[in-house]
Amino acid sequence: MKKLLLVALCAAICPLAFAAPPKNFAQRVEAVRNAVGVPGMAIAIVEGDNVTFAKGFGVKAIGKSDAVDADTIFPTGSTGKAMTVAALGILVDEGTISWDDKVIDRLPGFQMYDPWVTREMTIRDLLVHRSGLGLGAGDLMFVPRTNLTRAESVRRLRYIKPATSFRSAYAYDNVLYMVVGQLIESVTGKTWEQFMAKRVLKPAGMLHATADSESHFAALDRAQPHARMDGGFRGVGHQEMLDERDELGRTAAPAGGLAISANDLSRWLLIQLHHGELPGHAGRLFSAAAHEQMWKPMVLQPIDEVPESLKLTQPQFDAYALAWDVSDYRGTRIISHAGAVFGFQTMIVLIPDKHVGFSIEINCEDSEILFGLMDELLDHYLGFPHTDWTARWQAEKQHNVAKALEALKAPAAQPAAVGPSLPLDHYVGTYSDPWYGNIEVSQDGGALKIDFKSTPRMSGMLKHWQYDTFVTHLTDKSLEPAYVTFGLGADGQIERVTMKAVSPVADFSYDYHDLLFVPVPKAPVK
Repeated sequence: MKKLLLVALCAAICPLAFAAPPKNFAQRVEAVRNAVGVPGMAIAIVEGDNVTFAKGFGVKAIGKSDAVDADTIFPTGSTGKAMTVAALGILVDEGTISWDDKVIDRLPGFQMYDPWVTREMTIRDLLVHRSGLGLGAGDLMFVPRTNLTRAESVRRLRYIKPATSFRSAYAYDNVLYMVVGQLIESVTGKTWEQFMAKRVLKPAGMLHATADSESHFAALDRAQPHARMDGGFRGVGHQEMLDERDELGRTAAPAGGLAISANDLSRWLLIQLHHGELPGHAGRLFSAAAHEQMWKPMVLQPIDEVPESLKLTQPQFDAYALAWDVSDYRGTRIISHAGAVFGFQTMIVLIPDKHVGFSIEINCEDSEILFGLMDELLDHYLGFPHTDWTARWQAEKQHNVAKALEALKAPAAQPAAVGPSLPLDHYVGTYSDPWYGNIEVSQDGGALKIDFKSTPRMSGMLKHWQYDTFVTHLTDKSLEPAYVTFGLGADGQIERVTMKAVSPVADFSYDYHDLLFVPVPKAPVK
């Protein structure tokens, strides 16, 4: 009987045995923030029913003294996918939709490349990255900005060729969450932005969070985006402030267009840990049944090998649920999701067995501090000795940066002094890709210029590289440079244009390699 009582007592107290943030945690965060060079950040921690830490660090923008606080909003990228799923959960609870409804039944006109996939795809399929699309397919329809509407972007999905068969493999995408946004509008008559603000953010008590650009830019207490761009490729060099209008093409907002403060994220963490129940037992945002679906693993994710210095952080299993990663950390189940938009990164982590959750937001792209502090907090709450994981992640990033810079200097990266095959005016013209739209190549002062017509302010000069390949370093230096290759037919005329990113570590959203442009015939002269 004593043993049974001891087991019961342990079960009662062990989940919250480490129920306090690490000692001197604020000082630790400030130290690593300065060591990494992060302008500003905000962290929230919840334990049980309580918010035990919510604090801002640093500044909203470099060169200014306006400090980050717990109410400062940060764009949170793909962590917002789970909130889009929460919107669906509300609609499921109301009986408006079900998780396994066919998309075409709820969104007339929806069409994928393969007609069979179009007929079979369910709402659940939209959420779990098993559609057959390749990694980041179609992201250039909204990265870094776009003049396409959400409805037009969804219409163009029919032109994106699959990389694998339907439901056979995992490949992360954003474009199908745009479909979710259109589906919500189709069944409710409200835009995704309107539905999120009224039915998700406000009932959740997330009163500083925004779902639309107007509210975001009207908020005075908002962080500004930063990135390193002067060290050879993006991610290296000094922090620079970016144009905040470009943190996300707004058509893709259902995939990651929310801006949220640490205080607001603390409420989201509590809602998740309480399976949809609102803080203070004030009702429910969504049902326990909907929550069960949200955390249910659906698709296995491949596990990449990590270096020996990070081996303890490598999971033994990793799966994707409805907008949540379900994995383990040193044997304990973890529910998490990372998010990134230009100039910002966020990490949200839940430890259900301990009833603990935390979020980390930064206004730059230095992910090593996210992963480092995440692992340090996981070690703390799971009872493992402290390890300076931030320093280890920083060392790994520096190693990878050095390799990438070396690759850019390698002999294979030096062009042959051959070409171009044609006089420059023969490359001038409009070229079209079915899902992206048009590019326009023109002559400007004896040189070629390229303009991406579906993407405002995305243009630059074309400098000859070798043969019929040119390289464009775009006027907006925050955008990834690309190789542009003109393919000639047997008659010596240009019949196609292909591209690929110059940087070996370019973000997958720059899916230049998925584009295939063909010449647009010139209108006959009357």
